[in-house]
Amino acid sequence: MIPADLLYTPQHEWLLVHPDGNVRVGITDYAQDALGDIVFVALPTTGDELAGEQAMGEVESTKSVSEVYAPIPGRVVRRNDAVETAPETINDDPYGEGWLVEIEPEVPVDAAEFLDAAGYQDLIKG
Repeated sequence: MIPADLLYTPQHEWLLVHPDGNVRVGITDYAQDALGDIVFVALPTTGDELAGEQAMGEVESTKSVSEVYAPIPGRVVRRNDAVETAPETINDDPYGEGWLVEIEPEVPVDAAEFLDAAGYQDLIKG
């Protein structure tokens, strides 16, 4: 199931725009399923400045290592340290407890720049 209240990237990240404008980012259920059992996560540090579409961390599974990209330019204001100590949380709950970081965007997020749930569904059906 693809949550309708999120935005998506072609690189399989999801975005949740909070009322204050900050953006929570994670990887999609499709991505975690393709990766398999996640065994290691590396996240950026709080305060790091990110350029849009730059690698901001990585997720390692029993199958491969994949980079996670910043979907927007901005500053990391919060990170989910829990996924570094319990990376399997991403497999168990990618849209909930398995989130990765929160970013304070340089400019407000324009939803038109991302995929909605239907667009993401079309992408992964490919």
